[in-house]
Amino acid sequence: MKNKIRVLHVAEAAGGVERYLETLFKYSRDKVENILVCSQNYDYKKFKKLTSRVIVLKMAHNIQPSSDIQVEKTLRKIIKQLKPDIVYAHSSKAGAFARIADLGLKNKIIYNPHGWAFNMQQSAMKKKMYKWVEKISAHFCDKIVCISDAERESALREKICKPSKLQVIYNGIDLEEIEKTTPISRAQLGIPEDAFVVGMVGRLSKQKAPDTFVKSAKLIKEKIPNAFFLMVGDGELRDQIESLINQYDLGSSFLITGWVDNPTAYMKIMDVGMLLSRWEGFGLVLPEYMACGVPIVATNVDAIPNIVTNGVNGMLVDKDDYHKAADAVDKLFKQPDLRSSLVKTESNIVKNKFDGKRVAQNSEQLYKELI
Repeated sequence: MKNKIRVLHVAEAAGGVERYLETLFKYSRDKVENILVCSQNYDYKKFKKLTSRVIVLKMAHNIQPSSDIQVEKTLRKIIKQLKPDIVYAHSSKAGAFARIADLGLKNKIIYNPHGWAFNMQQSAMKKKMYKWVEKISAHFCDKIVCISDAERESALREKICKPSKLQVIYNGIDLEEIEKTTPISRAQLGIPEDAFVVGMVGRLSKQKAPDTFVKSAKLIKEKIPNAFFLMVGDGELRDQIESLINQYDLGSSFLITGWVDNPTAYMKIMDVGMLLSRWEGFGLVLPEYMACGVPIVATNVDAIPNIVTNGVNGMLVDKDDYHKAADAVDKLFKQPDLRSSLVKTESNIVKNKFDGKRVAQNSEQLYKELI
């Protein structure tokens, strides 16, 4: 262990960040001693196999002063005890925790927002607050990793920090794991074998626009009678989405799985995969769709055009435009040759650009440069 770079990762947000870390740890553990401090929302047992140590702290997602102060105190003790070469903070809340806890300790610090909070759809006051916090906090880290060119451009546009502090390392996925994943059977899910399956993988939240997905499903069903809709995920909008599904009388053609451990097993039975986000720092599901050979329909927002080129490896539509989203799916249904062309291009792109091994290599190089 003593010859390895010791990196203490701090993470609060689960979901995409958790999947990112899982891949990063898998492909960097031969050269890096990864230690994870994570929230109670993480599958810590899984990470025990991928890291040298996992420490679980109860972290509130929203601002809770008494809880946050306790986390800061504990995290500072951990940093002092473990003496990492690098502290790597993931997402905005963990970014604040780590940088405050390390004040005066002089460790090298990397911050990865995994999508800037100020790019979210919210009030002007909140956007202004997030920008101010990021500008101040940027002084207390050595590098900020942007997961796409769009994220770097956002930081420069808002003058978050000097350009030299920003480094783009595109997200990647575990291609080996996806390749060996066995598709779940349609019969197991109650999906007819002859159905044209249109899927969405992601949190049922305002950002991922599950309401737009359901509205487009209503139109798709009118055009494609054997269409079936598969939502892989869960979230705070589930009740509202189920109500909308029932309102459109789509219950017999719809399945919401809730959270699953192996989302790519579900992707592999989709005929089209959708990501209709209203804002998106990256969209990890997009290269996962590509690796699973699933044609993509996505929104033309933020980082998504960095990943999907309209008509080349997917179809892009404007956010909230469920009519265009339905038209794109109908076009793919009617043109099998187009689907095949997109899938072929996707396969080449995902191997060359979004391999998780490359993320680990880029990260290791950054560690070496800092220390």
